[in-house]
Amino acid sequence: MANTNTSAANNGLNRAKLYQLVLFPLNNGATNVYFVLILSYVAQFGSSVLKLGIYASLMVTIMRVFDAITDPIIGALMDRTSTKIGKFRPFMILGSAVMAVSVFCLYCLTPLIPESAMWLRYVLFTLVYAVWVIGYTFQTSCTRAGQTVLTNDPNQRPMFTIFNTVGSMLGMGVMQMLIPMIKNNYNLYNEAGELITSGYARPELYRIITPIGIAVSVALTILAIIGIAEKDRPEYYGIGGTQEKVKVSEYVAIIKQNKPMQRLMVAGAGCKLALAIATNTTVLLALYGIVMGNYDSLYLPMMILGYVFAVPFFLLSVRTSQKLGQKASLTRYVAVALICYVGVLALLLVSNHTNPAVMLSFPYNGGGSINLYTILFILCFGIGYGAYYATADMPIPMVADCSDYETYRSGKYIPGIMGTLFSLVDKLVSSLAQTLVAMLFLLFAGLHELPTDATPYSGGIKVAVIVMFCVIPMLAWIATLWAMKGYSLTGAKMKEIQAVNGARKQAIASGMTLEQAMERYKTLEDVGKEA
Repeated sequence: MANTNTSAANNGLNRAKLYQLVLFPLNNGATNVYFVLILSYVAQFGSSVLKLGIYASLMVTIMRVFDAITDPIIGALMDRTSTKIGKFRPFMILGSAVMAVSVFCLYCLTPLIPESAMWLRYVLFTLVYAVWVIGYTFQTSCTRAGQTVLTNDPNQRPMFTIFNTVGSMLGMGVMQMLIPMIKNNYNLYNEAGELITSGYARPELYRIITPIGIAVSVALTILAIIGIAEKDRPEYYGIGGTQEKVKVSEYVAIIKQNKPMQRLMVAGAGCKLALAIATNTTVLLALYGIVMGNYDSLYLPMMILGYVFAVPFFLLSVRTSQKLGQKASLTRYVAVALICYVGVLALLLVSNHTNPAVMLSFPYNGGGSINLYTILFILCFGIGYGAYYATADMPIPMVADCSDYETYRSGKYIPGIMGTLFSLVDKLVSSLAQTLVAMLFLLFAGLHELPTDATPYSGGIKVAVIVMFCVIPMLAWIATLWAMKGYSLTGAKMKEIQAVNGARKQAIASGMTLEQAMERYKTLEDVGKEA
């Protein structure tokens, strides 16, 4: 018995191979392709192409709420699932297929409906969008839940963040770069060379970007399936390999008793809201195309700079997580982002669209030369965005910590429910993003349709951009820092949790019941007594 428990305490961790750590996070990249295609562009598509007006923005919020509601249902279904190809891979495959078909129908087929049948546009836009949401929930749920079988090593789990971000760049980043470049081919200009119709308002653009997005997402999904295949087996499910039957009525009790999950929900929701609004396509169009006057010259360089600044922060955040825990890393670099965005806010306040000296300027694609304002903006935005972007997805591996804590606390292995309960609050809050964008442009600028880079400048648009690009993210980061102040899953605590869970698993394999193992091993000291 002594040897068994020594193994549980010292060598009982479930570690992943390097290729598994690299490939499985690509599942998030696969779904983030659609985060760009749908959540970043569907409101613009519905408003400008289908002529649905503000209804399209409203539906983004409604469908996000619908997405949140379906999360716990699908999470419970996932926890009860066990097939020949595992627990998670069936949901990844089905989700990918549903999203591919539905996004093709949405972007390529609904524009063919004539304006004389507008009622049909409204109906199909809503129904197809709802089907897409279900597929999206299937696949995104696996990213959070699947981590629990991939690795529980406190030194490996922070690495999920960096590979997850790389996967996001391969999905989200590729689409964010390609779509604006393709869009320029569909801009319409008058004889004076003035932009009269943005490419975002033309259906031809969406017929091009849709198959590209589907191909990228499917490829990333296949790689992610390869990454989790070896670990998607019952022997890696919790401490006893059992399938928990948790009723919907138990969700509230789980949240009430799992204090770290409560804190993480607030932090994760804050991070997602900041990301969803500050990187919203319409907000960036208004910032670079209207407030700063040259979207084509500014958008791509600023996006690339953000990614470049993020690289050192990725390395720093992983190192901090491994030494001090993920809580310490998240709070440290979110604080850096908050401080730097005070500078971004000040710079946007003093910007003047009639004075080139206080506007962004690059010697690229018709732009000017780099001025002092641009240098200061690059430093404040680059450091702030780099610090924040490196931690934006950190709550995802922290969900796995909370899931392991639930196993430690109650003995239940319910990664599907834990991941989707987190998603429920995360999506309910982030669902406000697109509606907030539309409502703030209406409130401050009086716009009844979303602006494009062809929309003329106004002071109201500048105020709306400042609120959405700076103020709301800063408030979200403050909420994140407050939530993390009482988060108890430090690096030391997670090492104890994994050691206790490992000892219990070994004891159950040796013949103990779950209840006996839970009673026998409660602390790291209990594990050490048997060593």
